[in-house]
Amino acid sequence: MKNIKIITADINLLDLLVPLFDQYRVFYKMASDIEAAKIFLSERITKEESIVYIAVQDGGAIGFTQLYPSFSSVSMQRSYILNDLYVSDQARNKGIASMLLTHAQDLCKRQGYKGLALETAMDNPAQHLYEKLGWTKDTEHFHYFWS
Repeated sequence: MKNIKIITADINLLDLLVPLFDQYRVFYKMASDIEAAKIFLSERITKEESIVYIAVQDGGAIGFTQLYPSFSSVSMQRSYILNDLYVSDQARNKGIASMLLTHAQDLCKRQGYKGLALETAMDNPAQHLYEKLGWTKDTEHFHYFWS
């Protein structure tokens, strides 16, 4: 795809990001809620609790990823959790996810971070992309969640 830029979201780009973030939530069977999405993203960005990269083409957002900072006590290093990755329907299978993932990986390299972590569904077809870009599947640990 041509003329694609990866930009870092700031508070001034919420109107560009929010509709795409809402589509992402709907994709995961959540009810559409533009206002709540705007508040959520605004808080993450203004409180510097996450970094959001947006893939933009011709002035419109076509994909994004959101990274949350984390730490490893054992290695005593910083890392990021790649919590969200989404590409709009019309932009899929055109390398956008790869661009966003590579941008996140480059950030870790520049900052000297340990790396990136993500979790995905066992049937997510993007697994081949992760592995192609050097991600390794954790086969040694279980992940638990309490609610």
